[in-house]
Amino acid sequence: MAETIFPGGGALRKTCPVETARSAGTGPGTRHGGGTPGGAEPQAGGEDPEGARTGSAETEGARTGSAETADGEPAGGVLEGGGAPGERADLRYAAYARDRLAAMPPPADPEAFELAYNLLQLAYLLVTDLEIRIHRPRGWTLPGFRLMFKLWLLGPTQPARLAEISAMSRSAMTNAVNTLQRDGLVERRPVPDDRRAVTVALTARGETAVQEAFAEQTRREQQWFAPLEPGERATLTALLARVLATRPSDAP
Repeated sequence: MAETIFPGGGALRKTCPVETARSAGTGPGTRHGGGTPGGAEPQAGGEDPEGARTGSAETEGARTGSAETADGEPAGGVLEGGGAPGERADLRYAAYARDRLAAMPPPADPEAFELAYNLLQLAYLLVTDLEIRIHRPRGWTLPGFRLMFKLWLLGPTQPARLAEISAMSRSAMTNAVNTLQRDGLVERRPVPDDRRAVTVALTARGETAVQEAFAEQTRREQQWFAPLEPGERATLTALLARVLATRPSDAP
């Protein structure tokens, strides 16, 4: 499948394969946890949660079909010069794509596209920002941090339970725990009444590390959501929670 590219300077010139997934948690220097899945919550160990495999926001890429707008103006020129002063290019693209989809027959759904695009774009940018600023300098990923954060709040927890609340497979959780344990951040402890069972807990080093990272991440999250009033934040949180609670039964 191909996606239309909008080179600066005007008309469409070429196509390239649509990117089907982005992972903000991979790359040189990444050790703890796994790739961030975009989305909702990135999961440690390479399987996503908490977030979001940030699937490509380009699926929205609506097959543009034509190199011109309805008025005959080259599409690239619209994206290059349109929009309010200072408006970001990704938002100009979203508005352009929504308008193109609005002119198409079903199954094109401009409202669903616009919502999914903005959600995926926000998740991708937020995860990337937190990874680069806070977690990669410490040698782990955001998913690795989220696993340690759960242990900080819950205390010693069995791996199966951690996998369940993280929407991860047990094998992925095992790999994530192994990585964190190798670097002295978590440890496995035997369960007194069940010789076959273990719990995972933070080490003293891990607890100190997660508290420091949590304070820094909280400050950054506050910056991201500063444009919203308290009531707007509460409404957005409730709406996202409703979508998560009623997600398709075959979704993770």
